[in-house]
Amino acid sequence: MRLHLFRALQSRNFRLFFAGQSISLIGTWMQQVAMSWLVYRLTGSAFLLGVVGFAGQIPTFVLAPLAGVLADRWNRRRLLLWTQIFAMVQATILAAAYLTGALEVWHIVALSLLLGVINAFDIPVRQSFVVEMLARKDDLGNAIALNSSMVNGARLIGPSLAGILIATAGEGVCFIINAASYMAVITAILAMRIAPARARQNRKHVLLELKEGVGYAFGFAPIRNILLLVGAISLAGLPYTVLMPIFAGDVLGGGPRIFGLLLTAAGAGALAATLYLASRRSVLGLGKVISFSAALFAAGIIGFSLSGVLILSLLFLCIGGFGAMSVLASSNTLLQTIVEDEKRGRVMSLFSMAVIGMTPLGSLAVGTIAARIGPQPTLIAGGVACLVAGALFAREIPAMRTLVHPIYVKMGIIPEVAAGLQTAAELTVPPEEQ
Repeated sequence: MRLHLFRALQSRNFRLFFAGQSISLIGTWMQQVAMSWLVYRLTGSAFLLGVVGFAGQIPTFVLAPLAGVLADRWNRRRLLLWTQIFAMVQATILAAAYLTGALEVWHIVALSLLLGVINAFDIPVRQSFVVEMLARKDDLGNAIALNSSMVNGARLIGPSLAGILIATAGEGVCFIINAASYMAVITAILAMRIAPARARQNRKHVLLELKEGVGYAFGFAPIRNILLLVGAISLAGLPYTVLMPIFAGDVLGGGPRIFGLLLTAAGAGALAATLYLASRRSVLGLGKVISFSAALFAAGIIGFSLSGVLILSLLFLCIGGFGAMSVLASSNTLLQTIVEDEKRGRVMSLFSMAVIGMTPLGSLAVGTIAARIGPQPTLIAGGVACLVAGALFAREIPAMRTLVHPIYVKMGIIPEVAAGLQTAAELTVPPEEQ
């Protein structure tokens, strides 16, 4: 069981990436918590929290499609290396500005925007590069789940450390640690042994390839439905994190330690979800997992918004974190399983756009709405929207099964019945396939 759970780590390149990125992501979460708390400490403004979240994520909405085209054209390992180097430079500038006393809120917004531009290229490249790090493509689903567990393991550790360090030494320590942590993942990427990818033939103009990728994604109902669902959840639900400092400080009457604890609870639920997904032996049934998890996420954030008790708030955030990560990781796995290899970068860029790119629009809206009607009604409305989106996705699952079935047969995920022995009953798609 243990070997099955971590089978993707048998691939040397993925093992290197997993180790290096695990260290780097702890620093990333520490910086994110420190930036949010610093903005709230300096301004006390829900709107400015939304602005910072918007600045850090809107570049993905604008630039990710272009990044997807480049990921399908260029060496993904080299692209990933450069995005990590630039991210380290951004973290170093942030730390230096804080330590010299020059850091102001507009600097934080500008540096968040810079990091957002870097991530707009990093995320689709990294998502599409996962398959190249694996010795066996059969381990793709496990690798995606382990990659998500790595993110959420860091999410479990990073906010807790940040809360302690902010309270004892200030936000600057978190910025310094994040800048140093990038060396781990940069070293890991340099140590990889990746076979040269076969050069693509008949390249078209960038805009034509972008149009081709969008047409492919939205012309195939399973991909389109997944993108629409994660886009809706990212717009209406995931921006709940923007309001965390307000819940920690005003609703629960705490400080940076409570803020870190709330984020840690959400991370614990997300980590549990990734371990569950890593233990699955097949992609069959992921459609139902996605629709159920969307409802679970909605219930979690609605419950959190209504709770004024710390223990209950932590419980609901754990539930919400489990639901959110199950939706995102399962959607990622399903997409990467059914997408054509030569369009992988472009489809994953659209997935990044739906997940990361929609969140800033939601962050800005959540900050604005919460400033007018309060944080609790704002989160309730977002939870209801996620519940509706999950129900609409569930309604499409039977039609999606029919379209995905031939792909799974071709890949060997569903055994093909011997020729001449197929009956009408045998050709019926079993309900657990999607």
